[in-house]
Formats: sequence, C-alpha cells, structure tokens
Amino acid sequence: MVSRLQGVLQPTIYRFRLGGFEVTSILDSKSLRTGLHPKFGANASADEAHALARANHIDPDRFEHSFGPTLVDTGRELVLFDTGNGELRQGAYGNFSALPDGDLRSLLPTAGYQPGDVDVVVITHGHPDHIGGLMSASAPAFPNARYVFGAAEFDFWKRGENIREARKANRELFMKIAVPFAEQSSFVKPGDEIAPGIRAIDAAGHSPGLLAFHIESEGKRLLLWADVIIHYVMSLQRPDWQIDVDDDKDRAAATRKRILDMVVSERLWAIGFHMPFPGIGLVERCQNGYRWVPVTYQFNI
Repeated sequence: MVSRLQGVLQPTIYRFRLGGFEVTSILDSKSLRTGLHPKFGANASADEAHALARANHIDPDRFEHSFGPTLVDTGRELVLFDTGNGELRQGAYGNFSALPDGDLRSLLPTAGYQPGDVDVVVITHGHPDHIGGLMSASAPAFPNARYVFGAAEFDFWKRGENIREARKANRELFMKIAVPFAEQSSFVKPGDEIAPGIRAIDAAGHSPGLLAFHIESEGKRLLLWADVIIHYVMSLQRPDWQIDVDDDKDRAAATRKRILDMVVSERLWAIGFHMPFPGIGLVERCQNGYRWVPVTYQFNI
C-alpha cells in the first residue's frame, strides 16, 4: 500500500477578542534551527542548557523558531505589528538565505483582510524578520498604511554608528527597505500612544530601541513584547542567560527581568513574536526564573 502520510500541519491564524478589539496572530514563517546552546546561554555551560531543555521535554539541540506578526483591529484602525520576513530569502536586498519566506501577505485573505486594509504598520525594531515584509515586488506591501517606528531605533540604524559586525548587513537592509518610508512615518518614544489603547513601552536591549506595546480595551490588557523573549524555555526560565542575537546582552537580560516582572505582577497576557504559535500566554514565577503558560480557551468564552 502506498503511504498517505501528509506531513506536519499546524494552524497559521489565531484570532480572539480583547475587550472591544480583535487581535489576530499570524504565523508568517518558521525555521528549524540547531545549536540551542550556545545560541541561548553562552554564559552558562552546555550541560546546564541541555539539562534545562530535557527537563522541559524539548530537544537539547534542535528548536523551532517561529515568526509571528500581530494584527490589532481597534474598530477604527487595523494595526499591524511587524511585517515578518517577506521576500528577503529571494535575495533582492542582500543575502538573507537563512531566513524562511514570509507568508503574511498571502495569509491575510484567509484572516479576512487584504494588504490594503492595513491602516498602521508598527515596527517594534529594525531586525530583518520584522522589516522584511515592508516591501513586496519592489512596492510597499501595505499601500494604504502609515508607519510607526521607535525614534531611538530608527535613528540608530539611520546613523549607522557602533553597529556590530554581525549587524552590518542588517543596517544596509534597513537603509534600503525602511528609511524610504520616513516621510510617511511617525517616530515614537516609550510612553507615547500610537492609537487609543495602544501605548509604547521601553524594551531596549535586544536592539537599541526595541519597543513593546501595552494594549488595552474595556479593561482587558495584553502586552505585545516583540523580541524581549526569544525562546519560551531558555529565555524565560533563565532570563540571565545571554542570547546571541541580542545587541546589548546585559541590557537585554535586565529588560527581560523587568518585563517579565511586569507581566507577572500585573497579571498581563503576553504575545511574543517568537513564542510557539499562536504566541499568546501567561507567565508564572518559578525557581530561578519564570514559566510560560500557553493560552487555551480563555478568550473563547
């Protein structure tokens, strides 16, 4: 008998109500990576990292890395947080062949939207997997949108000073794909409101001007933390452990602890760009760190 195995199939769209808002998480793409350590925990031993992985029932070397932009429909505006990988892998803006192709634009109709429906594009920070989908076929991917950048983040990449070697190609990409939107953009700082109920929060460390966003409607609250947390075990249960892609590793660790303390103490739901899809959950304190509690049916009833 011929095998009828179809391969792995997983959801790519998840939508829920947050007060009067609708929030949609979209799986833009994912990749399977090796080397859990030292990508995570370079300041810890490989034995420690592998033991933590095994204690959490995950492979001690390989890991799935998800990319998840978020749409927030406020009833007045459709706000997109980050644009995923877009067409970077195809090589039009440099060598980003290690990144998967982004599916955000192709998945929007399944979620009930068209690219032209997006009113606001918010870029949490300037790394490739967040700005890669700004363009499609050399044209703006979201043709009717206005754009929001963190002022410190935009200034850092545009000035191009003190950029570490591993981010030089990132800077060239930012100049090509993000800076052209400057005239259609507003530049915000922590504490600024980008739309009623959506406020920027300082989350710098992973990148020089990373912003998280506090989202609130009718008393329901959510923290979109972007890349504050990169892995649901290694970054959460050991927030002091260094992460290779963090630009300022000490500051990133301090930010992780501050944001995680906020989420726990204020009992906030969190949504993260690299959390296991749909990327939504709660955080609990545990020995030496924190624990990720994925969403189940809480928003469905």
